Amino acid sequence: MSRIQLLPETLASQVAAGEVVERPASVVKELVENSLDAGARKIEVSIQRGGISLVRVVDDGCGMDADDALLSLERHATSKIRSVADLAAISTLGFRGEALPSIASVSRFRLTTREAGAVAGSEIVVNGGRIVTVRAGGEAPGTQLEVRSLFFNLPARRKFLRSANTESRNVEHQLQLQAIGHPQVGFTFLRDERLVLQLPPVASLRDRIRDLHGAELVARLLEVKASGPQTKFEISGLTGRAGLGRSTRSQQLVFVNGRAIESPVVTGALREGYHTTLMKGQFPVTFLFLKMDPMAVDVNVHPAKREVRFRDPAGVREAVVEAIRQTLESGRCDWQEQFRAPEILPQAQTAAAQIPSSFPSMREFEVNVANLHRHFQPSATPEHEDREELRGGGPALNLVPKSAWRTAAADDSGELPAEQKLTAVSHDHQFQFIGVLNKLYVLMENANGLVLVDQHAAHERVLFEELRRRIEEKGVPSQRLLLPQTFDLPPRDAEWVERNLSTLQKMGIGVEPFGAQTFKVDSLPTFLNSPDAATFMRDVIDELRSASNSSSSVRLGEDMIAKTVCRHAVKANDPLRYLEVEKLIRDLLECELPYCCPHGRPTMIQISNAELEKKFGRKV
Repeated sequence: MSRIQLLPETLASQVAAGEVVERPASVVKELVENSLDAGARKIEVSIQRGGISLVRVVDDGCGMDADDALLSLERHATSKIRSVADLAAISTLGFRGEALPSIASVSRFRLTTREAGAVAGSEIVVNGGRIVTVRAGGEAPGTQLEVRSLFFNLPARRKFLRSANTESRNVEHQLQLQAIGHPQVGFTFLRDERLVLQLPPVASLRDRIRDLHGAELVARLLEVKASGPQTKFEISGLTGRAGLGRSTRSQQLVFVNGRAIESPVVTGALREGYHTTLMKGQFPVTFLFLKMDPMAVDVNVHPAKREVRFRDPAGVREAVVEAIRQTLESGRCDWQEQFRAPEILPQAQTAAAQIPSSFPSMREFEVNVANLHRHFQPSATPEHEDREELRGGGPALNLVPKSAWRTAAADDSGELPAEQKLTAVSHDHQFQFIGVLNKLYVLMENANGLVLVDQHAAHERVLFEELRRRIEEKGVPSQRLLLPQTFDLPPRDAEWVERNLSTLQKMGIGVEPFGAQTFKVDSLPTFLNSPDAATFMRDVIDELRSASNSSSSVRLGEDMIAKTVCRHAVKANDPLRYLEVEKLIRDLLECELPYCCPHGRPTMIQISNAELEKKFGRKV
């Protein structure tokens, strides 16, 4: 007797259902995707007991006739693809023809559908994969599907389901994903006959995000828009300003051709684009949409269709990184409009410190940072003068008139002559200095309200970008090792190093082949302190593989630069004179990313007039 046998059709359907239907949220995902493919403009989802007792999806899509309704319950029956060529260019959310038969095989299933011009529709009842009833129905045009008693015939699978509350949350999350991916479609969600979500069709993604997450989050998002022949696809959506992050990726959503996906390529690109603008352990808030040729992405990777493969992953990574950087740059321009520095005469400006042309040692590297710091070195001020400065009466920080201002000539101490006090210059976006709180936070006023600047974080950003720019211009300093070290790499890593030898040399790493899959390191960047060259090189490979090709040539040294400038930046309790504060603010606003320090902490925060009035009870 043969040991290999064909499985009964019912059992085979239940096995296949395990790949597609994991929990009620999976059912909602598959049914809503079918509704979207059918051109629905309104979709209503109702559940009971977390979707275990009931999942109902009603849409106003194109509907089906009786023959198509019966055929849709057969495995691998679909209207989405016809040939192998169609499989290579999938433009719909569903395409396998497995969802309905798989769901029907593990539930008590009811399908009612009607085409727009038909006199009557069709109703089909399926119980555990067996068709029980086929008859005419009188529902409204569109399709209505009911899934009751999920996994009633698979008790082993049913016991792995979570509580009704947990399953309901998963269903709601899945529905929010579809609502964000298709803002032009209206969604309604009822849980145990209680209305949870009512999302009308909207014209833009921003409106949909506002409906789901509130106006406060939307106000902190920037519009992403990038396209062109060099990218071969369009990138759009909304992403958080620098410094806006979450401790999880729950609000890091990526869509490819309207499909919510999970992709390490895009996740790594987002991390690269936000480099030095978020604190470690934080993830950006992103609603990113990629629109590309269906032939450039393979969605037929996993039954859940959450994983995809890109034909050109490097191109996708580069495009996303550049789009995020451009978006943050636009946010910087908006920031500068909001916090525009006062106009001053040339006499009031002080020449910036210069960095020597070479960096032969770590000691000199730190000395160079210290030279940049000297311009902001707090002046030695008697204790009684310090108290006067905080009250606004001393020379360290002059109170500014209510409008924007222009300074005239100043003496070396930073105190303005009595006959050359500040004069008003009208400008809507300029601000006035108010004072310094706790010798750390610079207080200013602009048209929108109160502005607070962390002088230490601001100075860190200024020193960081200045030193990084100088190193990039003059090259990364390297120091030869007393004894060169050799190390072995796996075949893939060895091949990667051979292809990127020139990149590594630009980064100050002297490495060359030294046999089959063996390499020799004879020099390392000056500002890196790594006693084990082999471990360092493995870290380099992992870091650079996740970085874009356009990354800074001193990317690997940026952490060391950030730590060094942190030691040399002005600290809390360091009193600054007026001209020093003015110079610090001006230099900060000229930085590439002025709104956060190299560690991702904010340098400036705005407290609006409306928020102040609400705090004081003037507005509700």
